[in-house]
Amino acid sequence: MAPAQRCALCRQTFFCGRGHVYSRKHQRELKVALDRLLPQVEAARKAIRTAQVERYVPEHDRCCWCLCCRCEVRKHLSHGNLTVLHGGLLEHLASPEHKKATNRFWWENKAEVHMKEKFLVSPQDYAQFKKSMVKGLDSYEEKEDEVIKEMAAQIREVEHSRQEVVRSILEPQAVPDPEESSSAPGNWKGTNSQVPSTSQRPSYLELPLTQGLDWMETGQPLTFIGHQDTPGVGNIHSGATPPWMVQDEEYSSGNQQIGPSYEEFLKEKEKQKLKKLPPDRVGANFDHSSSTSAGWLPSFGRVWNNGRRWQSRHQFKTEDVARNKQQSQEGRK
Repeated sequence: MAPAQRCALCRQTFFCGRGHVYSRKHQRELKVALDRLLPQVEAARKAIRTAQVERYVPEHDRCCWCLCCRCEVRKHLSHGNLTVLHGGLLEHLASPEHKKATNRFWWENKAEVHMKEKFLVSPQDYAQFKKSMVKGLDSYEEKEDEVIKEMAAQIREVEHSRQEVVRSILEPQAVPDPEESSSAPGNWKGTNSQVPSTSQRPSYLELPLTQGLDWMETGQPLTFIGHQDTPGVGNIHSGATPPWMVQDEEYSSGNQQIGPSYEEFLKEKEKQKLKKLPPDRVGANFDHSSSTSAGWLPSFGRVWNNGRRWQSRHQFKTEDVARNKQQSQEGRK
């Protein structure tokens, strides 16, 4: 019997010797594994003539599994903050170690011969990739310079607009003099057409500025409501004290107490405490302020004496009989 051997593609142990690599299952697993790696190799081959350079991002640290070398290979080539897409995989495919591992893998697994060239990169192709990579770096630097220039122009424009706004706020605005503008001949000619004629002017502009103006005359645009001056009482225009500063008579003494007194506060506090008690309690309606004598306590039942209740009851009956006899005797006399 042939010794046991382990197949990495099929993930099983077989005892049929070299005949396992010709089996249908092994060839099917081999084709699936090669088809899984082939799209990544084809994408890397497209980057040989036109290398793409981008800014580094964490996604560029991805790795792919090399089926021939049985190891992980970095897919992209990164240096600093720049990344050359598919540079790591192309570098690995062009290495002599990968070529030896590919020849051994094809011989051990009996893969199709015409497929082997697709998983190899010749030194000429890799040299062409290096040239395109240099061109890609130069074009990337030019683009970065243009972006920096555009950003600098935007920053200068924003700074210039900000300075213009600050300058317009800080500079005092010149107010034109109405007399100078009216005396200027150019302004007079320009504004002469805008001045209304005498017939278009309102009548209140032609009134004489006298103190004894008759406001009740008909045809006036304003209405006179009468003099509002109170005799003997001044106003703020005549130098009198404003009404909000005049001290009232009832507060002139300054002895009046503001707010409730301390006794009223204690009474209100006691009422608030009584509100928290149940309203149907015994003695809720009792007036504690009423005057009572010393004999207001009940005299029957002997509830305030020591001893049993039946002794108090018998003592009460005995005293009641004696009291009735005494009253009857006094009635006979």
